[in-house]
Amino acid sequence: MTEPNRPYRWDLVRPDQLGELPAGAPVLWFLDELTACAAKVLARSEDGDLHFVGRSGDSVYDLLSGALTDRSRLRLLPLSLGMVGNPRLGPLAPGETTQLRANLADAGLSPANLAGGGRPVVFTDLVWTGGTFGTLLNLLRYWAADDGVAWVEVRRRVRFLGITMREESSPKAWRWQQHADWTTDLPASAIRNVSLDARVWSYFGDDQPKLTRSFSREKWTADGVRAPQHDKLTRGALAEALAVVAAGRTPAVRDRMVRELVKEPAIARPWLRALVTELKLPAPRTPPRKA
Repeated sequence: MTEPNRPYRWDLVRPDQLGELPAGAPVLWFLDELTACAAKVLARSEDGDLHFVGRSGDSVYDLLSGALTDRSRLRLLPLSLGMVGNPRLGPLAPGETTQLRANLADAGLSPANLAGGGRPVVFTDLVWTGGTFGTLLNLLRYWAADDGVAWVEVRRRVRFLGITMREESSPKAWRWQQHADWTTDLPASAIRNVSLDARVWSYFGDDQPKLTRSFSREKWTADGVRAPQHDKLTRGALAEALAVVAAGRTPAVRDRMVRELVKEPAIARPWLRALVTELKLPAPRTPPRKA
């Protein structure tokens, strides 16, 4: 049986073993935009389990991890699918497919598990054309066919939540889901978006130092990804990520999230009202970091 593999990431909610590893004093210049975005991602999740695909949405995950007492709905899916459709590399080899499926199954994302029912499974990521989402949906479709799982049952549970670059509202504005063929296989309600300031979107998607290694196709089976990195860039990324988690615990950020949540149509639903009530309470304490 193939063992799952995933890049190492520190537990930022209980960072008691980090010592002096984080480096620098990060300035969270993007915090206001991040807070509004994170609240809308939560509100538009349909009370589902949020799977943050790749690394671009890590800061949204980190802020929500700090803000929420119950983090069971938050999942990282550190998977890069950009090279899967690369003609130069060809189709996935049997070993690559086996490893990818082992990794997804470990995250609770096998077709059999998805078809078994439960809360919606919401894949979220920064989106430009939706190519990563489309690749992921097709991989699940082929896997379901191989395992004899009814695709209609898998499809019923899956949602996609894109974090898009904010543009001027216009009938001619680019909407990625209208240009992606694969979206026709899903009901319109299964695809939703949250817009983010262009400068912040570009930072998260293109420029932000990341805490984990990129987990692209050629690294799915690599043992080295399971080891932590201690280089200067990673230590700076760790300091920023810790600061984001800490910001999620502050009354100012939690109050801002509440103000955003109550504007959302889903506030009529009991599950979101319960989260608002949770955010109005003091944040849980975390153990201090050991020196």
